[in-house]
Amino acid sequence: MKQSEEKCYIEISTPMLFNYDECLLFLARSNHEILHTIHNKILYKLLNIHNEFILCKISYSEQKIQVHFPLKTPSQTAVVQVIAYIREWFDLDRNLTPFYKMAHKDKILQQVVKKYDGLRIIGILDLFEALVWAIIGQQINLTFAYTLKKRFVEHFGEHVTYEGKAYWLFPTCEKIASLNIEDLRALQFTVRKSEYIIAIAQAMASGELTKEKLLKEEDSANIKKILMAIRGIGAWTADYVLMKCFHNPTSFPIADVGLHNALKMQLALDRKPTIDELKEFEVLWQGWQAYATFYLWRSLYDNV
Repeated sequence: MKQSEEKCYIEISTPMLFNYDECLLFLARSNHEILHTIHNKILYKLLNIHNEFILCKISYSEQKIQVHFPLKTPSQTAVVQVIAYIREWFDLDRNLTPFYKMAHKDKILQQVVKKYDGLRIIGILDLFEALVWAIIGQQINLTFAYTLKKRFVEHFGEHVTYEGKAYWLFPTCEKIASLNIEDLRALQFTVRKSEYIIAIAQAMASGELTKEKLLKEEDSANIKKILMAIRGIGAWTADYVLMKCFHNPTSFPIADVGLHNALKMQLALDRKPTIDELKEFEVLWQGWQAYATFYLWRSLYDNV
């Protein structure tokens, strides 16, 4: 940890195949996002490290992510956890060379990887947050999904204030486990989604479902099977969580509408691709299906 005029800060070296600006574009895709803030290419993110609330002020220069702590200097133990969080959040330890080698030869991916070179999958490290966000997004448009998440966080999450602005944490499973369905219905959640979210919160608060337990499974197919056994979690939700929370590069949400729209656009089709066609693409992208999907999702932003 280095000393500066702005208290202590840390530097995290990044791989050559890393594009901070592209990652920021992904993080800035909604004006309704409440769990981080971006201003003049500076990313603000509040973390809870063993009940220590740490506001991170993140910037980038010369192949290094710089993290300042504007509220207070965290403990050395917390600093280690902050570094680990950011490395995992941006998937910095992933060697993307094999993905680019494959993609540059692929007729669909070759243009998007050139255009968005250095983009990495931005994770949702907390399993409860990943599951809830995926459930919120089921069968509604992205704008309303962000509106629901904002209400959810502001009603049940915790925050700190810095320079007059609130920075929020996602609600804990323990907090949500104590709610009843009407608490979420009041925020315009459907009955079903309210039931799903509270049941998952209760399973996680009791220790029945944890990320640590799932990580002990031998392969991602086992994790997917366990997740899909939970009410409210289908194949798409399980694949999304495998991609975003577990950083599984083979996860492929084959039924994803955004993926279908991106492929329709890239292939200049007058229809969406069929599931059989998607299965053929999956074979071509073997080992990197999640990254192929993420880059194709990115291509949709250029047409908004």
